[in-house]
Amino acid sequence: MSTRRGTHSSEWLKRGMRCFDAAIAVIISMIALWLMPNVMVDGDDYLLLIVIGSLLLPAVGELLGLYQPWRGRSLYTMLGVYSLSWMATIALISLLLVATHTTQSFARLWMGTAALCVLSAGMATRSALYVYLRRLRARGANIKRVLLIGHSSNIKRLENRLQEMSYAGYKIKEAFVDDNSDNFIESIAALTARCAFKRDFDEIWLSYPLSDGEKIRRLSANLIGIPVSVRYFPDLTDIRLLNHRMAQVVGLYSLELNYSPLDSTPLRLVKTVEDRILGLLIFVAFIPVMLLMAGLIKWKMGGPVLFKQYRHGIDGKRFRIYKVRTMSIHHAKHTQQACYGDPRITPLGAFLRRTSLDELPQAI
Repeated sequence: MSTRRGTHSSEWLKRGMRCFDAAIAVIISMIALWLMPNVMVDGDDYLLLIVIGSLLLPAVGELLGLYQPWRGRSLYTMLGVYSLSWMATIALISLLLVATHTTQSFARLWMGTAALCVLSAGMATRSALYVYLRRLRARGANIKRVLLIGHSSNIKRLENRLQEMSYAGYKIKEAFVDDNSDNFIESIAALTARCAFKRDFDEIWLSYPLSDGEKIRRLSANLIGIPVSVRYFPDLTDIRLLNHRMAQVVGLYSLELNYSPLDSTPLRLVKTVEDRILGLLIFVAFIPVMLLMAGLIKWKMGGPVLFKQYRHGIDGKRFRIYKVRTMSIHHAKHTQQACYGDPRITPLGAFLRRTSLDELPQAI
């Protein structure tokens, strides 16, 4: 029964976050509209657009996995998914306005301001909630109880990991150590029969090396009768192999040890839009800083401000990037990579490299 309550709580939390995102979009957009007295509001057009955007955000977020559990996962990944969901929402709204020929009916300043404010407010509140939940779980609240199954060495690694990451909110309820005997599978079958309707744990974690694939399949078949999440944690020495995409080729499954994540057209499109929007925002925001750096370089070092460099990207295509110059002017037949303590690097250049400010022109 406790697991059922946990599942219901999770569902209610998802619904609450969807409503929260929609409410944030409505409130922030209305405040931005109220703070801009020069914007002429005729009829209910603005209100209708705000409602459409606030409903689109949770719908798009659901498609992109924004409302899945983020316990024990990266905050930056969650914020990235939220940003992508909001940008996709803005893109859909823009397409709607273009299709209905109503782009001139809304103030662009308000649309841009509201979009940035909603994004900032959503990321800030999510970050605050994430930090609060981490502290809450570190104190022993909001805990998920885990049943461990595996070899003793693998279970020990998981136990040590959970002790190091107490803020993730997982607690080991019980551990079944696999002694490779025939009785072990029978004990798992008895566990399934005993816990099919009532249990005192929320998840089951299996920890075996990849070489025990047959045993993992047998255990999975036995545990399917328990309605909880069953996770497989490979032996830690194998995890580096699983940091890759799985693909099916000629009817067989393979791990792609080297592949481009931008093979699919939708991902390329998303990255192109993201690069253009974020690049423009970063460029505009740091124009004063770049102008200050240009003035200091001209004053202290003389010569050109920017350094041009060629690199290779997708499919080996050659492209050009720009950086702020950090070295004194020199002439060499062959390009020599900068190294630690390189005498060509000026004091100002060392500071720019240390703070990564020399990378800012790449936003162009």
